[in-house]
Amino acid sequence: MTTKKDNHPIGRGSATDRDPNTAEKFQFWIHPDQTVNPFDIVAAEHFPAEGSNEPSRTFGLVTNIKHFTDAGSHLANLISNDFGEEVNQPPQTPRQGANVAEAAVLSNSADIYMPVRNESRVYFADEEDIHRALGIDGIPEGRRVPAGLIQMSNGAQAVAYLDRDFVLGPEAGHVNISGISGLATKTSYAMFLIQALLQKSAQDEIAVILLNVKYDDLLHIHEPRELSEEEEKVWKQLGLEPKPWPEDRVHYLLPNGKQTDTTGRPNCFADPLPQQHKVYAYALRETAPKLDLLFSDIPDPNDTLGAIIGEIMSGLSGNEPAWRAVQTWDDLLTKPPLVQQGIPQKFQNIHPSSVGRFLRLLRRVVKTRQTGIFVSQLSTRMTTIKEEIGNIKGGHTYVVDIARLAPEEQTLVFGDVLRTVYGLYSGEMLPFDDYTPPEKVIIFVDELNKYAPARGHGESSPILDQVLDIAERGRSFGMILFSAQQFLSAVHERVTGNSATKVLGRSDSAEINAGNYRFLDQDIRYHLTRLDKGELILSHPIYRQPVKIRFPRPPFRQSRAAK
Repeated sequence: MTTKKDNHPIGRGSATDRDPNTAEKFQFWIHPDQTVNPFDIVAAEHFPAEGSNEPSRTFGLVTNIKHFTDAGSHLANLISNDFGEEVNQPPQTPRQGANVAEAAVLSNSADIYMPVRNESRVYFADEEDIHRALGIDGIPEGRRVPAGLIQMSNGAQAVAYLDRDFVLGPEAGHVNISGISGLATKTSYAMFLIQALLQKSAQDEIAVILLNVKYDDLLHIHEPRELSEEEEKVWKQLGLEPKPWPEDRVHYLLPNGKQTDTTGRPNCFADPLPQQHKVYAYALRETAPKLDLLFSDIPDPNDTLGAIIGEIMSGLSGNEPAWRAVQTWDDLLTKPPLVQQGIPQKFQNIHPSSVGRFLRLLRRVVKTRQTGIFVSQLSTRMTTIKEEIGNIKGGHTYVVDIARLAPEEQTLVFGDVLRTVYGLYSGEMLPFDDYTPPEKVIIFVDELNKYAPARGHGESSPILDQVLDIAERGRSFGMILFSAQQFLSAVHERVTGNSATKVLGRSDSAEINAGNYRFLDQDIRYHLTRLDKGELILSHPIYRQPVKIRFPRPPFRQSRAAK
């Protein structure tokens, strides 16, 4: 094995009659002066390739480290210290001990997967070895997207690259990020990865839609933040420019509020407001095609609500005679065909009591609990999600703020975004004849478990059906979902299962024992409970094992809540 002058062996392969090395894992004892940690990548000397005198190298990911001694039991250790009386004195019987690391096999430089032999010399892998071990060396340069830094215990570093064909298609798609809030830095990582994709792609190839769900986290992405020298160094090391989004390519869509007509201020946390913002709202006629989204969280076992909503959507969208007098939300709640003199009426074959239930639910959403996005009619200063998202441009980013909306309103807006984009990319709804959507569109949303809960946490709903459709078929159209949530187990398995790239932040011990984490080695799962802020576990289709990475903080101004 050819090694660099400063790359000395850190140990030797170790196999015993009771604990053998296998084609899937190997063990090695560690030199007393060396420090090795889980997620280090090592290279062990192995059989030479046919026709070669040079040993091949078997690469392994360290998953656990154990300390062994020649003591037969813990009791023997106690006895050797005068039955525990000599705590501060040298033991009467010094023990011989060794640290032994377990490593999961990643690959072999000559595709030889015989078990690593006893006494094989083991080295820390360098960047070239790490790329070969993970399969990164097989990614063409034009498809490499930097996803973070792999840091080794000996100080060596390597850039972890993703294959964009497995993020944006056609091979696979979608990214899911999970971890405890505040510690996993989920939104920060999503924004970093999106910036990396934009910088490594053609200028107008990708459009981005961001759902801002917390405070004003994403309402300043065009404003630069002062970076430290170390932060700038990491960005450069990753081959990226530490710069915010271009101001002329960011569009902020902020919700109308109850006081917006008086104050001119949208219902959002941003202070000051971004100059390039527009205010969106929902009038009845514009909302008719997605009225069902308002009732996504309402149980409807007999589909009575679905039947009423379907008739209303069809009647309003088709401007049928019975519905022509219904122009506003108040009209729908107080006028025929659903209401006569304040009394719910039988409609088609739907009983008046069912109509009454629908009206009570609708009144609660658009009147009692609404935050201001439901209006009688759209004024000249207002826009709609369909109008803005339905004409997206490549290279542009659209931030849709839903942070201060009620849950039903958030579901409506998110569903509206998904349906509008789906209509564009499926060809069902184009703004004009010669319009061609960007080649790819990335949609990022946090708290995905609200819209696509795991089975048993909710029934099928219009918003869930839309999310599942994009998760399962969106990649073929060019729609890529970047999603995040605190608990991976809380999201529908068809969404997480279709996310080719999974990013895991710090999680608690109860969460990591859920079935959703079966794809991780048990020792790696336990390590999830010890991750520091800014550390993530990255699982990608071309990697033989997940790796631990670090990534730099965003180069744009973040909200006070994010600091």
